Amino acid sequence: MMRNSFDAADVSAFEPAEKVGLVVTINGAGEPHISLITTISALGSHELTLGEFSRGLSKAYMQERHQVGFLVMSLDRRLWRGRAVWKRCAKEGPEYVKYNKQPMFRYNAYFGINTVHYLELQGVEGPSALPMPGIALSSLATAALCGRARVAGGAEVLPPFASSIIDALASLNFLAYVDAGGFPWIVPVIQARSSGPSRIVFTPGPWGRELGPIPDGARVALFSMNLGMESFLARGSYRRGLGPSLSGIELDWLYNSAPPCHGQVYPRPDLKVCSQA
Repeated sequence: MMRNSFDAADVSAFEPAEKVGLVVTINGAGEPHISLITTISALGSHELTLGEFSRGLSKAYMQERHQVGFLVMSLDRRLWRGRAVWKRCAKEGPEYVKYNKQPMFRYNAYFGINTVHYLELQGVEGPSALPMPGIALSSLATAALCGRARVAGGAEVLPPFASSIIDALASLNFLAYVDAGGFPWIVPVIQARSSGPSRIVFTPGPWGRELGPIPDGARVALFSMNLGMESFLARGSYRRGLGPSLSGIELDWLYNSAPPCHGQVYPRPDLKVCSQA
């Protein structure tokens, strides 16, 4: 059930840096963009903060289109999801000091938190326990059915490194779309698997009812990460009826979001030759 405020238990659960924090913004084309931002924290009952230590696309997008979706998963596998609106950013203040006193940033010789972003909470639901039996069953069903939806040929959107991430049993996969109210929303699709180099498929799973409002052909994003913190972000068109109880994404864009060499993978960016002086 959606609530319009955080309670003290939420604030405490968001405090540790050791968690999964996903933030969904909207790019210039109106498409969802998912970023892993583990610095997401609850500030009081109606506000969120994000600590910025590297300038990524999500920070620019949230300042252009203020609607934001978020997901937090704690180490004990509890989930919170919600909506917020970006309000302002600051390069000083108590939250700035607090972030930079955290061990991850206080003892980092190369970078610390340089900017704090403040977001106004619009609604939050959770905590809810990760339904492991349902995830296991839907993962097995997806694995059994995905071969029927495999596309022969087509664009090589998913290179081997990306397929190995999403097909690993312990990987975490999340789909995002922009809802009718103009806010991004995240749906866990942990059971997702690759079905050829340009398609990702999944059975409904524990959150299947939340896939219902997504129109066929809608632009969606999928973020996949493994336990080694390797990850990628893909975008494409949402498709229903790809097989018995199968939905999926026809991929046309891929971004490697894991360091040390993050950047767009597909379509392959044009290489620029630097002239020498």
